[in-house]
Amino acid sequence: MSEISLSEPQQALQRLKSIINQQIIGQDALVERMLVALLADGHILVEGAPGLAKTRAINVLSQGIEADFHRVQFTPDLLPSDLTGTDIYRPQQATFEFQQGPLFHNLVLADEINRAPAKVQAALLEAMAERQITVGSATYPLPKLFMVMATQNPLEQEGTYALPEAQLDRFLLHIKIDYPNAEHEKQILHLARAEARGEGVEQQSLQPISQQCIFDARQEVLAVYMSDELEDYLLQLILATRTPEAYGDDLAGWLQYGASPRASIALDRCARAKAWLQGRDFVSPEDIQGMAYDVLRHRLILSYEAEAEGITSDRFIKELIARVAVP
Repeated sequence: MSEISLSEPQQALQRLKSIINQQIIGQDALVERMLVALLADGHILVEGAPGLAKTRAINVLSQGIEADFHRVQFTPDLLPSDLTGTDIYRPQQATFEFQQGPLFHNLVLADEINRAPAKVQAALLEAMAERQITVGSATYPLPKLFMVMATQNPLEQEGTYALPEAQLDRFLLHIKIDYPNAEHEKQILHLARAEARGEGVEQQSLQPISQQCIFDARQEVLAVYMSDELEDYLLQLILATRTPEAYGDDLAGWLQYGASPRASIALDRCARAKAWLQGRDFVSPEDIQGMAYDVLRHRLILSYEAEAEGITSDRFIKELIARVAVP
């Protein structure tokens, strides 16, 4: 594997990325991170204002893969069985039969996830963490290819439930997206008019990627080379969130709790996936630094003093990257 000669899975993912970027304009970072999560076998939480193509993004992704997609609108009256499924009584056979819920699809969009109550969050947590569903005394495995993309709106907080830290930690990435610039907005207008005329982006040239291709790509990602020095650097970034006083009294006052070992695993997988997507067979410091924000921002618990001063997780991560020495 090298920059010149790409493997078949790399070529397939590059084509998929190109097609998605044609339909999701101005959100290159979101598209890349969706593919990173797919390659790292993780789930993503996307935060952004309404109308920024969050729902459209995963829908377009599902069209490029031989996988089924389901969207669930989370509301305060949602029940766990609305996600997991339930046992249905069949009077003809006088037996109960399990009816699968939306979580048994490959790609699941949990729209406005923070509007669902605690019991629903718990059901989703089991699916994300254990890749299985428990209904009554029976446990059912989920598909081998399974990815949850949850969205939340940062603007409207009335009627929402804060996600518990245990569930936040199960998300591989927490992605924040913003409005497109003027040039991208102009392209969006042209695309919207073309689709209204029935002239959307042609996808005939792209055959949907098989699930086996995704599994092969994941194996290649795991084989991407990371030097011992870079591995130590990655670990130092994570450990610094637990002992921030070693890098400054100000950082120590900003943080209440640091990142768990799950963050180390996530940053390792994501840095390798990012390098692989760019056609490289080795990880660079920029890969680690580029993924650190999305991997860490939801795993850090800031102190009350930091919140009072307007310090954000991103500000803390930025200072951390600046202070931890790069090999």
